[in-house]
Amino acid sequence: EIVRFNAWQFRHLLACGVHGILFCQVESAAAVRAFVESCRYPVNEIGVGESLQQGSRGGGSESVCAKVWGVDRDEYLAKADPWPLNPQGELLLGLKIESPAALPHIEEILAVPGIGFAEMGPGDLSLSLGYRKIPQPWPALIQETHERIKATCLQNGVAFLHSSTPETVADNIDAGARVIAGRREETAVVGRAHSGRRMAA
Repeated sequence: EIVRFNAWQFRHLLACGVHGILFCQVESAAAVRAFVESCRYPVNEIGVGESLQQGSRGGGSESVCAKVWGVDRDEYLAKADPWPLNPQGELLLGLKIESPAALPHIEEILAVPGIGFAEMGPGDLSLSLGYRKIPQPWPALIQETHERIKATCLQNGVAFLHSSTPETVADNIDAGARVIAGRREETAVVGRAHSGRRMAA
């Protein structure tokens, strides 16, 4: 219910025309369902009645958002829906799992439809476990959590996000990362060369 009561924050961001939102400190599947539902228009019904309720995003900002997206109002209403739940959707919703409270619920969290990518937050998880900075190498619990999130993402068709440097991006891609937080252009250049991909036009 906390997420539903504060869903105006998601809607405010969406009203600015953003193409995606990262939900940090997620701890339960119920919170994720509320997040997805809050970001969907009621007219977009894929998945409703299975494990999702009708979307609760209201109208009023779609004309402004349509200009940001470079489409007309009706096309925006159709496209502003989470991918890959809606194969034609162009809204990307992500999760950051980074607290001990989330650890018993990882499988349920990542089974909620509407999530495009997820990651482990090593910084906040480390703080929650009593470390003042991220320990290197990771302790067993942090490493196990990382691997568990990655494996569960794969099982559910959710892209796994991993922070990378030019030195680590190739290994992270080979290990299953499909979204890279690289912070600098060199990481992207090395990653594209390794995966045989080109910069999107």
